[in-house]
Amino acid sequence: MTTFDPRAPLAAAPDPWDELPRPTVRDGPPWHMTDMIAAEPFVAERILERLGDPQGPAGRLAGAIGQAASSGAPIIVTGCGTSEHGAQAAVEILREALQAGGLPSGPSTIVSAQAFELALDPPTGGLVIGISHEGGTAATIRALEAAATAGARTALITGSAGAPAAQVVAPELVVATEEIDHGWCHTVGYLSPIVAAAAIADELAGRTIDAGIVRDLLASGAADEAGAEALAAVLADCRTIITIASGADRPAARELALKIEEAAWIPTTMRDLETFLHGHLPAMDGSTGLVLLLTDRADRADRVARARQALTAAKVVGIRAAAIVTRDIHGQLDADLTPAGRMRVDEAKALPTPLAALLGTATPLQLLTERIARARGTNPDLIRRDDPTYLAAAQAAG
Repeated sequence: MTTFDPRAPLAAAPDPWDELPRPTVRDGPPWHMTDMIAAEPFVAERILERLGDPQGPAGRLAGAIGQAASSGAPIIVTGCGTSEHGAQAAVEILREALQAGGLPSGPSTIVSAQAFELALDPPTGGLVIGISHEGGTAATIRALEAAATAGARTALITGSAGAPAAQVVAPELVVATEEIDHGWCHTVGYLSPIVAAAAIADELAGRTIDAGIVRDLLASGAADEAGAEALAAVLADCRTIITIASGADRPAARELALKIEEAAWIPTTMRDLETFLHGHLPAMDGSTGLVLLLTDRADRADRVARARQALTAAKVVGIRAAAIVTRDIHGQLDADLTPAGRMRVDEAKALPTPLAALLGTATPLQLLTERIARARGTNPDLIRRDDPTYLAAAQAAG
């Protein structure tokens, strides 16, 4: 096997564009997913450097967002699967930047929408931003086409400016992150739009975040292999897993649920922190795993207090609870509330609150997923499409 250099740039999408080819099959770890997690700190640093020009695509899209917000027009960010979670994360990041820049930033100013639903009910004005890592997702393309037809301005955050999705938006509003995932269990595909949103947010807020801080935060999260392995050892044989979060941590909790299902094949569902306690506990027992994600600095005392109650209820039922939390929050939660263990992340107080949370959890949730896959003996790179049944299911779904 060729030695992988995590510092080297990843390959760009094929030119002319084509779908990501089937990942090469490895007999065991390190998987392509393992390599991508190791590469992400450096991928993020390069994306921020490439998008740092105020006259470039990130600056132009920031201008379009600012215009829409100032006029009271809707701003909608959309995608599917991992890219939908990237869209939800981008909303958190961009809403904070609008506020920091003195622009309208209320809850309805910028929102996320699932691409299929958006295509059925597109806005008649405003701005729709699609997120698609490979740029070929049919539902996202249809949403952008429907929005443009209805009268909205459209933009795209993608890995490839030559992708089909880029052909249906104004070329000056295509923000390309360029480096493409090596596996089908997207990790770089989740991180890239978050980092692109951070670059756009800088233009909106009139600031420049330190790319080195971003790199180091991601590297720190990817380094806790012992913590990930301890959690994975307990969660790997669960019947089901629940992820819970609130605030800016919710996109990460949704992404963790998807990653575990894709990579380790355990049924996994995300619940909002409060929703978890309203009727769902009767379906859970000692075979249920739970992962709390709690890193958001906003309204932290309230979130910690409610999380403590949720974990206490889980303990009574016998749920195997684990957590991904900041080091500060770790000290506020009794150890017996998370018998499956914890992964601790840095606070990154120099970064805006939602960005710190989303970057702080990105590599830990991916590393945890990869270690659960190792514990179960599954190959995360192929999302089970090496099995004829699941390949046929994917083809049947179009």
